[in-house]
Order: sequence, then structure tokens, then C-alpha cells
Amino acid sequence: MRTSPEALLARLARHAEERPPRIALEDGERRVDYAELPGEIEARRQRLAAAGAKRVALALNNGIDWALWDLALLRDGRVAVPVPAFFSAAQRRHLVESAGLDAWIGPGGEAHGFVATRDPAIATRCLVAPPALPPSTTRITFTSGTSGSPKGVCLDADAPLTVAASIAEAVAPLGIERHLAMLPLATLLENIGGLYVPLWLGATVHLPGVEALGWRGSSGFEAHRALATLDACRPHSLILVPQLLQALVEARPHAPEGLRFVAVGGARVTDSLLDQAHRGGWPVFEGYGLSECASVVCLNRPGEPAHGVGRPLPHAEVRVDDSGEVWVRGATMLGYLGEPAPASVWHATGDLGHWDGDALVLEGRRRDVFITAYGRNIDPQWVEGELCARPAIAQALVHGEALPANRALLVPASAEVDDARLAAAVAEANATLPDYARVHTWRRCAPFTPHNHQLTANGRLRRDAILSAHGDWLCGTSTLEGVTP
Repeated sequence: MRTSPEALLARLARHAEERPPRIALEDGERRVDYAELPGEIEARRQRLAAAGAKRVALALNNGIDWALWDLALLRDGRVAVPVPAFFSAAQRRHLVESAGLDAWIGPGGEAHGFVATRDPAIATRCLVAPPALPPSTTRITFTSGTSGSPKGVCLDADAPLTVAASIAEAVAPLGIERHLAMLPLATLLENIGGLYVPLWLGATVHLPGVEALGWRGSSGFEAHRALATLDACRPHSLILVPQLLQALVEARPHAPEGLRFVAVGGARVTDSLLDQAHRGGWPVFEGYGLSECASVVCLNRPGEPAHGVGRPLPHAEVRVDDSGEVWVRGATMLGYLGEPAPASVWHATGDLGHWDGDALVLEGRRRDVFITAYGRNIDPQWVEGELCARPAIAQALVHGEALPANRALLVPASAEVDDARLAAAVAEANATLPDYARVHTWRRCAPFTPHNHQLTANGRLRRDAILSAHGDWLCGTSTLEGVTP
């Protein structure tokens, strides 16, 4: 059953009547209680209408303002386009032009042609013929970019809220009253699981800026800062990507008092990390989802034995075809921005898996795209192309599956190319890439050729063979070398 914005607004109105003084949103500087929340949303709705904003970039740091603007856009059925802070200038330009944005909330809009209005928060630009969107689109979430131009996933208003209602049903027995948003709200997972779900439950959402959470860019994290914020907020729930969980568990092996639910996803979670967390009492529950399916599809449930990525949520239907590919129906996307509508209500995920009872167990992905420990999707051929564009590098293979930093095997253009020239070439390539796609550690190696079975006859890398030959180093289990900052 699909959940509409009206259903969320009705719940907020009920919370305002039943628990008016309870804090709904808090960011360290101000608070909004449930009695105030409907009025705050309405005020921003009127400001959006006055500015004539129809397709709106949200380029703010985590905080109350981000949440209120998002809820106002949802309330009015306007198109919300969260802008990830880690996007490069070129990727932001692509986002603005491909989505046909006419309004920008947050810093940086002037670089893309937005000009100030009477409303100090909203900048606008005039568009004569904006590109068409799939009918009913109210949210465009851009992936981190498997290549240079991120894909825009178009969702209607019901899809994120349908997923939120499903998650709320799964965690309701835990009595969650405080959630700390650890991921940027521009991340669909946190937007749904860390804003809509707590509000649906009538809980308090803590929204400190990402700096207070220990984030340094999109691929750096200071656990001690995050733990200080966690101690101050004393949340019942968190959403983490694997690298954050690893850093927090290593910094504090025993779970903070009061924590009841830690959802972890966005990339593969190793069994050893899950075991380490559970030994320390961290209430970690692995899940699975993707932007094309409005984030969460499967989740391990409290009170049940953890297995794989858990059972499908109530809204989702999942099947595994004869080739092992996972397909999902329920709260799926309207389509990719600028591409034809999907031919089927079933979405082919590209992930491989199998059933173990009613739990889904994943076995990898059909495509070569890898997901870093920070949950960033990267097409290695994109990064490899940037590396091989440097005269010093003849061939390159990039790997970063479930790693905090990407690694590369480099074949120098000639024996005369020393490590200093390779390091300079990597630095030049990195300068063209967003930080999540950069190579931080590299190793020179012998050429990939058809004779050593590491290259096809038509010049494609045989990734499985190369990973087999260099797997210990590529997967981060042997000594580092060739580190490039």
C-alpha cells in the first residue's frame, strides 16, 4: 500500500495535538517542537510559492532549515533536488542543467546562474523551456556518479514515504524517541530513514552540521568528533555506512548507552565487522536498497536472527531470476532523468543473490561498478580513463569495493618512468575527479596482456583475473605502497 504526503502531514498534525511540546527537529542552534512544525512548513511553502520556485536545489548543510525546506517542497508537490556536497563543480552544473532547476536554496547558486530574490534564502533563474520530467516527479536524487555525469533518479512523492512507513513498522517495537542523522541529508537513505521515519514515529530528529559529525569531505571521518556528538545527543537510532561503523566501533568497542538500532548499508558489510560490533553490544542491523527503489528494500529486523540483508520490507516484492539477478517491485523510480520510462514495474538491480529462507543473501553485482566503504558508486573505467590520459601511464586498474580509499595498479608507459612521475600523474588525474573517485594508494605492475590472461583480445581488462593475481593488495590486506595524498 502506497503512502502519500497527506498521510505524513496527518501524522504530524496528530503529533502536534497529542505531544505539542515534544521536540521534532533540533540542530544544536535551535529547536522546533511538534506544535510549531506545521506552521513552519506552511511558512516555507508560501515562500516557495511567492518565489515561483518549481524545481528546487537543496544545497544546505544538515540542519533544521534543510528539513523544513524539504518538507515544504513535499507538502506542495514541487520538485526537490538535493545537492550532494561532494559533487564537483562540473557535476553540479550537470545536475542544474539536466534537471532544469529554476531555484537554489543554499550557498553556491550564483556559480550556476541563480540570482538573489527578495527572499534571502531562495535564488532563482529564468528558464524558457525546461527539460521534460517523468509525470509526477517530485524528487530527483542524483547518484554519486558511476562516471563523470551522475544519473538522476526520478521519484514521485509517494515512493519515499511508502518506504518510510515500511521502516517505521519494522522498528516500531523499539520505541525510538531520538534519532541522530549521521549521514548528509542529501543522501536518500538518511533523508528517508533519518527524517521521515522519526517524524512518522513522533520522535526527535537531531540534525547537527556534518562537521560536528566528524565528516571531512565525502570520504574522511573523525570518529572522536562523531562520538562526542553522539554522547551529547544520546540517540536511540543511527544510520551508518560501513566505514563509519568500522571507525566508531574501533574508537569505542562497547556501544554507547541507550542505542537501540543502528542500520548499516550503502555498501557491503563484512562479517568480521558485524561480529565485532555485535560483540561490543552495538545493535547493528544490515539492510539493502538502492536509489532506484527509493532506498531501503530489505532489512534485518530487531528480535530476529540476522541473516544476509534480511527480509523484504512490507512494501517491496523481491524475486531472484534464473541467472541469480535480484529484481524489485514496489516504490520504484519513475525513470532516469532524460531517458525513456522503464518498460516494466519490476526493476532489475544488477545485483546477484539467493534466498536463504525468507532472507536475501547478496553475492555481488553483475556490472563492474564498485561501492566504496562510504557508499559511493564508482565505475572504475571512468577513473582508469583519467589515469591513462596521462602520458606516464599506459594501463590502469582501479579497485575500491568496500574500501575507505581507492587503489590502483599502474602500468608505466616505459621502464624509464619512475615512481615520482607516476605519483605526479596520479595527482594530475585526481585533480580532475571528485574526492570519492580519487586514487589514494597505487602500485606499479607488469603489463596486462592476453598472454597473461589479464587482457582480452580487443583490449578489455579481465578484472577477475587481475583481482585473482593481485587480490591481497587490491583488497587492502597487504602492505601499502605508492600512497598519493
